Order: sequence, then C-alpha cells, then structure tokens
Amino acid sequence: MTVGGYSVRSIGNYVREMRFIFEYYPDVSPTDLTAEQVEQYICYIKKVFNSGLSKCRLVASSVSFYYKQILKRPYDLPSKLYPRRKFQLPNVMSTEEIRQLLNLSCNLKQQAIIQLFYSSGVRLEECSRIKIADIDSKNMRIKVVQGKGKKDRYTLLSSFALTTLREYFRKYRPITYLFEGTRKGKGMHCRSIEFHVELAMKQAGFKDKGFSAHTLRHSFATHLLDTGTDLHTIKELLGHSNLSTTMVYLHLQTHRCSRIINPLDQLTNQQSNGSK
Repeated sequence: MTVGGYSVRSIGNYVREMRFIFEYYPDVSPTDLTAEQVEQYICYIKKVFNSGLSKCRLVASSVSFYYKQILKRPYDLPSKLYPRRKFQLPNVMSTEEIRQLLNLSCNLKQQAIIQLFYSSGVRLEECSRIKIADIDSKNMRIKVVQGKGKKDRYTLLSSFALTTLREYFRKYRPITYLFEGTRKGKGMHCRSIEFHVELAMKQAGFKDKGFSAHTLRHSFATHLLDTGTDLHTIKELLGHSNLSTTMVYLHLQTHRCSRIINPLDQLTNQQSNGSK
C-alpha cells in the first residue's frame, strides 16, 4: 500500500479492518478466509453495531485489497450487503453563531485554528499538514498540498485570519508546520486540532449542536454561496472531484430561500388586500 501511494490513514484503516475480521474468525487461517465468511461478518456488524454505508464499504475495500494484492485471488462483494445510502444535509452554522464563536476569549491557538477552518474550508487532515511555507500572504491564498485524492489546490486566505496567524506565529514560533504538536517540527495530530475546535464550541454554548471542524468547512461553503460565489469556484476551493458533491450546498443556501414568497402568505395577502 505504501508503494501504491496510499495515505497513512488508509493504510491504518485497511489494517485495522482486516485485524477485526481475523479476530472474528480466530480458528480460520487468514489465507483460508472465504467470501461467504466476509459476507457473514458484514451482516454481523450491520446487525450488532448498526454499521452504515461508509463502514461496510471500508470493510469491502480492505478485503478486496487483501484478496487481490495479497492472496492474488479475485473478490467481488455483492452490492446488496451495502446499506442504502441516506441523503443527509450537513450541519451548518449561521453567521450569528460563527460571530459568537469568533468573539470567544479563548487562547490564541484556538482562535487561529477556528479562523483558518472557517476562512479556508480545509479538511481536518489537510489542516494538520499545512506548512508555514504554504501560507501565501502576497496573493492571499493557502496552498493545500496533496489533499484528498492526492491533489494540490489553492484556497482563500483571510486578511483577518492572517493577522491572527502572525500573532500566533510570534508567540508559538512553529518551525515547519503551521500547527505543531508537543514535538517541534512535527505537525499537530488531527485529534488534537479537533479537540481545540470542540473545546471552543463548548465554550460558545454549542455543546449539544454537534458542531465540529467539518461544520466550519460546510459553513464556509454555504456562506460563500449565500454571498454570490458560483458553485464551480466553491468546488475548486473545497477540492471536490465532482460538482454534484458541491451542489449539496444549494439545499443549505439561505439567501435564495429568503427571497421566496410562500404561496400561503401570497394568497392570504391577496385576500386581505381585496377585502380592503
């Protein structure tokens, strides 16, 4: 997988899923694992753990790689084992909630992380890998190196966030990565970044709303759409492969909906005007 250019996260996920399957069949040699046993395992995790589509697909991908690359045998998991895909709108914060979050008197590192997420729309793992050299203050943009899908792209750099980042730099003096962990020169772990966001959300009174770092990414895209940015530009900023993925934000756009006249209100208004 390393030779094939798989990410560290993918390698960890594949190894973990195969370990779970091998532990589920302790008396079966890994080389003797059958497709029927894999299907039974997937049925088990769906029934006992209520595993969803992404989990089942991860198991299937892990097994497929194991069969084809390690055992050198064909493998085809029946699609009926996948649960039906559910359409769920992502969680988005209102501009007032964002303002409330930004007005927190939290520490400088938290402020820098939150402002970067909301002003650039980067993913959690992408944020952990941003280097100081990737901040292009001259052109007011951030280079996202090898983001999801192994693609480079540029996204926005906010002038407000840049001021905060400069203040953060003077205080913490990172060496290579913008956000470093306890070891100098090493990027901060995704979970640590996520913890800073969760703590800020809790302090802002959003503990029960399920807001996360990814919520800030969704809010970035939705608010751009509300202020007139076209979908193709948002697609490029977010690093989406397909426009259909970006189009979900049309369902979240508040500006367009605010101009719609409800048919009931229109009808009752006409009646009231006619009675006058």
